[in-house]
Formats: sequence, C-alpha cells, structure tokens
Amino acid sequence: MPFKKTILKIHRWLGLASGLVVFILGITGCIYAFIDELKPVVYKQRMYVEAPVGARRLPLDVVREKAQAAVGEKYKLQLAEVPAGANRSVSFRTLKVNPDGLSYATYMEYFYRIYVDPYTGKVLKIENTKWEFFNTVVNLHINLLLGPKIGGTIVNWSVIIFLVMLISGIVLWWPANKAAAKQRFRFKWKESTKWKRKNYDLHNILGFYSMAVLLIISITGLVISYPWVSNSIQWIANGGKPTVLPAPVFSDTTNVNAYSLEKILSDAVIKAPQGTMFFVSIPKDGKAAVSVFARRDGKPLYKATRMQYDQHSATMLSRRTFSDMGNGERINAMNYDIHVGAVLGIPGKILAFLASLIAASLPVTGFYIWWGRRNKKQAAPQVNKNSQPKKVRQQKPVTLK
Repeated sequence: MPFKKTILKIHRWLGLASGLVVFILGITGCIYAFIDELKPVVYKQRMYVEAPVGARRLPLDVVREKAQAAVGEKYKLQLAEVPAGANRSVSFRTLKVNPDGLSYATYMEYFYRIYVDPYTGKVLKIENTKWEFFNTVVNLHINLLLGPKIGGTIVNWSVIIFLVMLISGIVLWWPANKAAAKQRFRFKWKESTKWKRKNYDLHNILGFYSMAVLLIISITGLVISYPWVSNSIQWIANGGKPTVLPAPVFSDTTNVNAYSLEKILSDAVIKAPQGTMFFVSIPKDGKAAVSVFARRDGKPLYKATRMQYDQHSATMLSRRTFSDMGNGERINAMNYDIHVGAVLGIPGKILAFLASLIAASLPVTGFYIWWGRRNKKQAAPQVNKNSQPKKVRQQKPVTLK
C-alpha cells in the first residue's frame, strides 16, 4: 500500500475516534482564552462597587469574617482575591473535591465564591461556582464534566491523538508538485466551485495555517496534564538536569499570635507595587505559611511575584519572581500563558482563539470529506455501442400469386 494511503487511513480513523472531543475542546478553548476579559463585563454587579469619597477599606480580616459568616462555618474559606482598584469588590473561595469521584458532580463536592463590598462589608453575591458558566466551560475543557479520572483521561488521549493527526495532516497536505502547491496555500473559489471542493479547501488550507499554533497549544496542554511531560521539558531546558525547587517554608508554631491577613497584604503591596490583583491564601492550620500571588491585570501570569509569609508574625519567608527562576522553572511558569496565548497579550489570545476555532472546525470538515467519499455514488457503467447486438431487419412475407 502506498505510504500516503496508509497515512490517510490512520488520519481518517483517528479523526473519527477523537473528533467529538476535539470539537468540544476547540469551542471551549475559544471562550477559555478570554475568560479574564469576559468576567468583568458579565459579572459587573458583583465585581465592582461604588467607592465612597474619602472612605477606607475595612481590614481584610474583617471582610473575611463577613464572608465566612455568610457562607457558614462548614465551608472554610481558603483564598482571598483582593484587587488593588478602589472600585473593585473582594472575593473569597471555598471548595472541596472528592478524588474518587467518577463524574464532575461527584468529584467537585462544592465550590463557592463570595463577593464582598470592602467598604461596608456587605455580601454582594454567594456564587455557586461549581456550576457557574465560566467554571463549567473550564471543566468541560479539561475533563468533559466527567471528572479527572474518566474525563481527564479521555481528553488527554484525545490531545495525543490530535497531535498525531496534525503531523499526519501535514504529510497528506504536502503537495506533490508546483501545480498542486498552488491550491494548498490559498482559496481559489469561483462561482462554479462546488461545496465539496470548498469544504476540502477549508479543511486543508485552514489546517495548514493553524498547525504550528495548534501544535504549541496541544503540547502545552499535555504539560499541564502529565507531570512527566513537564519534567522532561524542564530537564531539557536545564541542560540535562532536573529542576530543583526551593525548600518549603512554614510558620513558627511557637508564636501564639493570631494571623493578620491585613498586615501580610499591606507588606505584599509594598513588596510588589506593580501588582493589581493579590491572591492571599488563608492558612488551614497554625503551621501553614500564607502565600501571596501578586499579578498585574493584562500581563501574563508568569510575570507575577510569589511571596510567602509567617502567618503569626507577618514576616516574609520567601519572595520569588520570574528572574529568580532557573530555565526549567521559567519554561514551566510560562506554560499556561503560552497555552492560552496570554504570553503575547491580546494579540496572542486572538491567535489562540482563531486556532481553537479552526481546531473545532477540522473534525466537522473532515467528517464531511469522509462521509462524501463513503457515500459517493458509483458512476453508471457506459454502454459500448459497438457491443450492442445488431437489430435484425424483418423481411416482408412473400406472397405467392
């Protein structure tokens, strides 16, 4: 069997096996790329407040107490999101997962986000984030709402199959000669061009131009899903050495002072003046350190400042920026931003959006190609006129006179 015919069969059947999942990943990926930009527009009432003239924010510990009372002691708050903007609300997260859950509904036991006015302490919204639209999109993207054990496995293998299809697709796309190449780089449609030809061109030409971006998105997705992929890439970036992470830090348990999130936040704002959003962890016990992740809106996450504090004394235990990391750790820190296109800002997100949209279209156009060939009607056999039996000329009966 010729090489390309073998590749075509592999490409075709892998596409049929993974097409639906790739379609879902493509559509959700389009939304995923712009979640940070869409949320403030859709949830304006809960994310923004009217800042009174001359008023000061309540201490973060007081705001936390208001949020905890609103949601109940059963749901211990774990993280505070504190925007630097004067007109923004403060939100808190609480969630619990069941690792043995076989569906998203049973895996994610609960997930709530509580929005609070930092000036009055008024609870603006208790959001059931488990089924909130954007969170649902994210979980549909990473595990098809089936949980990590089943859905995550299906998604991961579909991405691996998609990688193989991208490589096999470029082999099938590769033109045999210059004449064929003219039809592989741009659309040449006329009024007489049939839809089947247009569909074929959409599959091949759009697939070719999006291939490089889709390869990057797929590989970075596997880095998120498989630690061995991440470790392998970091090993290469480190010149054949594994990444050595800093030793974990802990709070001094001999100190009996109660933690003060307000003191920690105030120091973090000074240490990371470029930050416009501060994610502050709420310690679950007296030993845990308080982590602060300070990022700037509109900037990639890898440029954030990461700090850790002793919860009792509000003393900084560690501070790391992108420049403090080794090559492998830097690659790992950039991976998410590369995956969603944020590494290039808004232009990168638009590029990721378009590539994801094309990825969603490829199973559709590919299926139509397969279906059309499968149901192609056999041409009616041509009749050879020379092979037809000659008509026998009837003679008139002879009449005897």
